[in-house]
Amino acid sequence: MIVPVPAFVLDVSFVLNIALSLAVLMAAMNARKPLDFSSFPSVLLFATLLRLALNVASTRVVLVHGHEGEEAAGKVIESFGRFLIGGNFAVGIFVFLILIIINLVVVTKGAGRVSEVSARFTLDALPGKQMAIDADLAAGLLTADEAKARRREVATEADFYGSMDGSSKFVKGDAIAALLILGVNIVAGFCLGMISHGLSAGAAAQTYITLAIGDALVAQVPALLLSIAAAVIVTRVADDRQGEGRDLAAQIGGQFAAPSTWLPVGVVLAAIGLIPAMPQSVFLPAAGLALWIWRTMRRRQALAAVPVVEAPPEVDPARIDLEDVSDHTLVTIELGYGLVQLVDERRGSPLVSRVTGVRKQLSQTFGFIVPQFRVRDALDMPPHEYRVLLGGVNLGGAVVRADRILAIDAGEARPGHTLRGEATHDPSFGCPALWIDPAARDHAIAEGFLTVDAGTVIATHLNQLLTERAQDLLGPDQVKALVDALKIHSAGLIETVHPQPLSLAALTRLLRALLEDGIPIAHPLPIFASIGRAVQQTLDHERLVDLLRADLGALIVGRICPPHERLPVVTLDVALETAIIQGMVDPASGQPVIEPDLARMIGERIAALGAERGSGAVPLTLVVQPRARRALAALLRLRAPHCLVLSISELPPTQPIEVVDVVGAPLAEQAVPGLPQPDSDNDPAESMAA
Repeated sequence: MIVPVPAFVLDVSFVLNIALSLAVLMAAMNARKPLDFSSFPSVLLFATLLRLALNVASTRVVLVHGHEGEEAAGKVIESFGRFLIGGNFAVGIFVFLILIIINLVVVTKGAGRVSEVSARFTLDALPGKQMAIDADLAAGLLTADEAKARRREVATEADFYGSMDGSSKFVKGDAIAALLILGVNIVAGFCLGMISHGLSAGAAAQTYITLAIGDALVAQVPALLLSIAAAVIVTRVADDRQGEGRDLAAQIGGQFAAPSTWLPVGVVLAAIGLIPAMPQSVFLPAAGLALWIWRTMRRRQALAAVPVVEAPPEVDPARIDLEDVSDHTLVTIELGYGLVQLVDERRGSPLVSRVTGVRKQLSQTFGFIVPQFRVRDALDMPPHEYRVLLGGVNLGGAVVRADRILAIDAGEARPGHTLRGEATHDPSFGCPALWIDPAARDHAIAEGFLTVDAGTVIATHLNQLLTERAQDLLGPDQVKALVDALKIHSAGLIETVHPQPLSLAALTRLLRALLEDGIPIAHPLPIFASIGRAVQQTLDHERLVDLLRADLGALIVGRICPPHERLPVVTLDVALETAIIQGMVDPASGQPVIEPDLARMIGERIAALGAERGSGAVPLTLVVQPRARRALAALLRLRAPHCLVLSISELPPTQPIEVVDVVGAPLAEQAVPGLPQPDSDNDPAESMAA
């Protein structure tokens, strides 16, 4: 801008300026997304300053040496003045004004408006994007490094559009400056030519205006290219639907490749070409070209729709993978070869749909996502037999007939029925049943039998086997998924429990203990709230379980008895309970050990009481002291599985009770004043506590 520049250096600089503008335009078009050219605002600033510097230097040369002839300002300015405007300065003025209008009014103004709106919308959306990243990080969808990268990208995007909003003013100011520089060159050159160099008015106008117009056009061409590049950057919309990371040319080409786009073009052009007043030699070839493009695009689309079948890779017979010798699933259903038709896709895979339904039902009951099941054939099994494995342990199995229907006598079958079939037992509940032909299903229903197919028999047995083993299906992965889901709505509650003071392993062990005691985790909020209160008192596992059970007593009792009904309660005689608590102790667990004869007597008595009440009554509940609860719960889990065992601290204070029996007490002492009876006026809970 300050140092005088020779004409040759000006020529080289003008060529480099045009090359730089073209390079910027190509970089803007090849960018896959606007942030790929994040340095564009700075590049635009330096390119604008370079062009303005060349304008100042060329103005000095034109005004100082313009009287020597048009070649005094350099070959580039002379060529633009002669070739592009034909030596007629009036034509040059009009061409320059048209370029100014295109650049200033159309391209620059539109790009500036888009930059302003994009910057405003990007800044407004910044908090929402940051919150979305934090939510994905809390949900475990993003790692910490990925979240940092996303945050940097969001911040860079906001800075980029803010810079583009300001950079658009550079382009607009450059166009105005070019117009002012042209006016200065024309007026100053005309005056200097007539006053300082003694040229006539016509000669001064011809020389200086031609040089001024050539100089202005040399600067305006790269200015227009940079304006187009700025407009391309700010109007670019990153679209990954047709392929990730496509540049502008590929994006436009892909979106114009639809055959339905070109057929109407060809038809309309052909219709216009058939009008007599229209030049058929132009419209009809154009219509033919459009129809040819339509036919080519349709053929290419049809070829793309044909699936390409790749040859399967050659398998090395000597290679053995870990998948071939290891089963990574927790629950496996093995079928004999005679039952493989139950998972045949050509027959609708009836067993697969049943097993999926069982998994969904178990997940809803337990409160966590049960791991996926695996169904496979086992050549070492009898053809019509199946078995259910949990961690490689055989839980149970039976023999089923895939081509027959199981008619189950659930107690409603008509005596003396005429239904005939292969006698068997229902594997789930042990009811007598018959394998019958599918054609005899209506006959079996009429005789009072319950009819199910083989897939339903296996699914029902699977559901029964796994319902009692919820704790074995819960692992660290399921607990982590449960904790991550709770973090979305109750992050503060989770922070009081995990990862401190309870690690993932300790939390998994605690939840497995609750499931083993029959407490589902389908409603995790009260359970985690209880855990948060319990860990403030102790971190011992056994003590934590006792505190949680005491806190969740209403949940435990509410699963078998409504709060307004009397809970049937069985207690132990004081002497019997004292003998259990003060007797032998298991040195490994620290729990009381019940003598075998005494254990048999307690189990048989409670089982008999439960049988007397019938299947439709509220199950019995054994209420004991906290010290004896674990030992008695383990005992009755085998002998009377439907009896609930509670410690006195776990019984809700507001729950009405009915003492059914006192196990171990003499007959004369079964009804004592200290134990409430159904018609007693005393508060049962208070009496039991006493």
